[in-house]
Amino acid sequence: MGSVSSKVSSHGNRPADRASKSTDEKTLLNNVPRGTDTSLSLPRSGNGSIQLANLDAWESTAAADPKIQLARNICTHSNIRTTLVSREAQIAIPHVFNTEIEFKTGPVTNQKSSGRCWLFATTNVIRYEVMKKLKLNDFQCSQSYLFFWDKLNKSNYYLELSIENASLPVDDRLVNFLADDLISDGGQWDMAVNILETYGLVPQPVCPESLHSSASSPINGLLKTKLREHALTLRSLSVSLRADATLSSEEVQATLRAKKEQLMQEIYIIISATLGVPPRPDVPFVWEYYNEEGKYSKWEGTPVEFYRAFTTKYPPAECFSLINDPRNTYNKLYTVDKLGNIWNGRPVLYVNTTSDDLKAAVVRTIKAGQPIFFGCDVGQFSSSLKDVGIMDTAYHLYEQAFNISLSLTKAQRLQTNESAMTHAMVISGVHIDEKTGRPVRFKVENSWGDDSGHKGFMVMSEKWFDEFVYQVVVHRSFAPKDLVKVFEAGNAVVLPAWDPMGALA
Repeated sequence: MGSVSSKVSSHGNRPADRASKSTDEKTLLNNVPRGTDTSLSLPRSGNGSIQLANLDAWESTAAADPKIQLARNICTHSNIRTTLVSREAQIAIPHVFNTEIEFKTGPVTNQKSSGRCWLFATTNVIRYEVMKKLKLNDFQCSQSYLFFWDKLNKSNYYLELSIENASLPVDDRLVNFLADDLISDGGQWDMAVNILETYGLVPQPVCPESLHSSASSPINGLLKTKLREHALTLRSLSVSLRADATLSSEEVQATLRAKKEQLMQEIYIIISATLGVPPRPDVPFVWEYYNEEGKYSKWEGTPVEFYRAFTTKYPPAECFSLINDPRNTYNKLYTVDKLGNIWNGRPVLYVNTTSDDLKAAVVRTIKAGQPIFFGCDVGQFSSSLKDVGIMDTAYHLYEQAFNISLSLTKAQRLQTNESAMTHAMVISGVHIDEKTGRPVRFKVENSWGDDSGHKGFMVMSEKWFDEFVYQVVVHRSFAPKDLVKVFEAGNAVVLPAWDPMGALA
């Protein structure tokens, strides 16, 4: 989910700006703070546009620097992300870890051309217990099954929001924002728990992939078009119903919901035709399989029973999100307005704390033999190329190549839309420094296939964790007790719908 920022632009063409041009230059210089290079105080361009004098000055500086000339020769015909790579960084963080989860799962999963990373990360965590209990060599939960129910419920959620906000103008910021990316493939841990608790889970052979679960763009486009049309229908109906003084608010709401359910019939048809009709959560299925010894076996039960049977040790509903958001106060509970998938379901909740708390919770979880779901900005200073798979702030040599400084803090990146939680993965190992006891790198299980990274895995440095990891999901037994109390106390601070913490992995 993208975020929207409110910015005031200054163009320098208002009457007050034109009058300011007559201000004495000495006064301008006197107002410059001490220690400031006064050559910066007077622009070469008086009206704010780029002048030839600007180009002359910039080119003079660049032409005099041999390093910039070399960068020009190289970067005009090569990708800076693959060319400006630090060999030292690649050597410094190998794919070797001294603390790993002993039980290995497989195969490496692949979300393909979809934004379902959060569902893959969730099911990659859950399958550990399934595979251990049933003694399997490889296994996947059905991501498509969860995707179906999520997509259907997100459509309903958007239409409920359309009813709720029908009194607002259609160009209101909130209404406009909600209509932008209304049924994103992405999601959050609490949204996954909503689906799991309501619909359960099935093995992948019981509800296999469809073309559109693996390549979701076509159905997303069609669903958005239809849902926006339905939203306008509900808004129009709301106006006419509320104008009728004989109707109570309860009657208006009931009529709107009845109309919404009629409109949802079309949405259901689109989703079921493209993703397939999934098993009902309350109807038993039979799953036949071979165990690690090649012996035939089978499991019978409903999707909800399957979910309950294989999430007994660390139930997903008992896990919660720790986040590191330096913009906001630590040791507080946060939520994001209008964010969810199942209407009246579990809200998306975050306990904000330090990055060190997040890392400590990861280490405790890994030492207990449990993988951990986390959310990050994977596109920053990383490479998922085959046999590489590195996430490290020192990986790209942009500063050295272009004589620049990249100095934004984590908080500033969030404030300026430079960074957000864009991807969810799983941590299954950590390398702990024997002298300091600190985690220096993390083993990351991705969902981009085994041709991505190091056989489907990435290595993440501690520095990268500090800068670009925003969330880890932990069982309450692995979280600091004071933070568990913050979560259980409730009373969440509500962030606006467009806040970066509303970004869906």
